[in-house]
Formats: sequence, C-alpha cells, structure tokens
Amino acid sequence: MTWGRGTDTDEARDQLAMFLDAGGSLIDTADVYNEGRSEEIVGELIAEFDARDQVVIATKAGSRPGPLRRFDASRAHLLSALDRSLARLGTDHVDLWQLHAWDPATPLDETLGALDEAVRTGRTRYAGISNYSGWQAARAATWQRAVPGRTPLVTAQMEYSLLERGVEREVIPAAQSLGLGLLAWSPLGRGVLTGKYRHGVPVDSRGNVPETSGWVHAYLDERGRRIVDAVATAADGLGASPGEVALAWVRDRPGVVAAILGARTANQLVAALAAEELELPEEIMRALDEVSRPPTGYPESGWAQ
Repeated sequence: MTWGRGTDTDEARDQLAMFLDAGGSLIDTADVYNEGRSEEIVGELIAEFDARDQVVIATKAGSRPGPLRRFDASRAHLLSALDRSLARLGTDHVDLWQLHAWDPATPLDETLGALDEAVRTGRTRYAGISNYSGWQAARAATWQRAVPGRTPLVTAQMEYSLLERGVEREVIPAAQSLGLGLLAWSPLGRGVLTGKYRHGVPVDSRGNVPETSGWVHAYLDERGRRIVDAVATAADGLGASPGEVALAWVRDRPGVVAAILGARTANQLVAALAAEELELPEEIMRALDEVSRPPTGYPESGWAQ
C-alpha cells in the first residue's frame, strides 16, 4: 500500500529482492493504492526480476475514493478496473482478485457475476472478498456455492491483530464454515504493536502525519497500552522484538493463511520476516489472548453457540 507514496521504486526493489530470497510469494495490492502507482511498481519489478511464475499477485477493486460514491461494485466498474489493473501490472491475469468492500448500492448477484466473468475469461484464477462483515461474507460465499457454475470465494481479507480482534465474533467463524482462508491485514496494529509508540510519537512515523495520524492514534488508548506492554514483556522473555511476537501470534491464529505486511522500508521488512522463525510458547499465547480478548456476548458466544 505504501509503494508509490512512502516507498519509492528503489526501496521497493530492495524489498522485493529480499522477500523473494526469503521464499515469499504473496504480493497484495489494490487498484486505488496511490492512484494505481502501487500496481505499476509491482508490475515493473516483477518483470525486472522475471518473477511472474514465483509470485501470487493479489489485487482488489471496488473502492472508489471520492465525495459521490465510496464503493462501487457494479459489473461495469469492477471489470473496467480489473482491465486497468492488468495493464498496470503487465500481466494477462492476477492470481487472486478481491472485492475491496461491500457495496450496498449494487445487487449482490451483479457484483458476484463480475467475479464469475473475470474467472471465465481468464483474467483471474481465484476470487475473494475484503472488509466484509460476517453476514455479508456468509451471504456472498453461500450464493457462490449454491448456484451451479459460480466461482467459489476462497479468501477474506480483514484487519486482524492483537489490537483488532473484532473479526473473531462473526467473520472468522463464517470463513471457517465456508472454507475461506483469512488474509490478515495490518497484523502489526497499524504499527503500534512494534512498540515504537510506547514513549511518544516518532517524528518519522505515520502517527505524526496529519493524513494518517488518526488511523494510528485509534490504538494509542489505555487498552492498546496494556496490550503493547504485554507484547513487549513477551518479546523480552523470548529474545525477540515486539513486532515478531505480534506477527507470530496472528500467523498461528485459526483460519489465518497469511499475514499481509505493509513494510515501508527494507529494514522494516527484515524485522517482519524474522517472525517466521519464532514459535510462541503456549503460556505466552494464552497470556496475549487474555489481555487482548475482545468483548463478546449474545449471539456470537454463550449458550446460543
């Protein structure tokens, strides 16, 4: 998401080289990230590295920032957006095409029909959803499974971290029931779980930029401080960084198939990749689960379940 804005092409090149060398494969972007520049950089670098067969390219469509309509999942917009994405990415197909968000103004059958058309014409191999609520995910996935010849949904991309566990109430149970793998975006809690905000807001951080400060400060409350302190304590005991602990926790949650990292620099990516070698002891998993447990009630928990 930062490629083309906070991360220039040279820095992105270093990240991709490092990522591929570590065995990474999934690259997630979207048509609206930096007005398409993110997809352009992804396409340029994959061609430069001759890495198309090594990577799984995932992109999204349906988000339409502007004052008139925030989301547009109409057939016309989605398929046009996909064609533009393919041109920017320099490929004839993406491996995973995702609906960026629910669009209440478009009939669901029309939206899902665009996914079917994209698969039928070879423009994508698989289809997924992003930022859907539990009932929305269940409705869309059930529709695709119930109607013969429709394209099954395979993934749901949602914000998920020790600071944001709301998806555990309805989305994750729905995804597991319907066979959707969860792609966890912002697994570092918008950067807060790295611990860099424990003693103030760094001048070079997103928390100090007017456009993104509200995004970060949403987690700089008392609950967030307790969770970050627990992560830091666990990290000290394991000889790891807080970020590694936070990523390992997300990686090992039921239903999660991949964590979507938003590294802005190569150094941040190095730190994130180190989490792959970290195994959290059961007692630490329980402690982190307890301190960050989201409130639940009827009907998602209790006697009704």
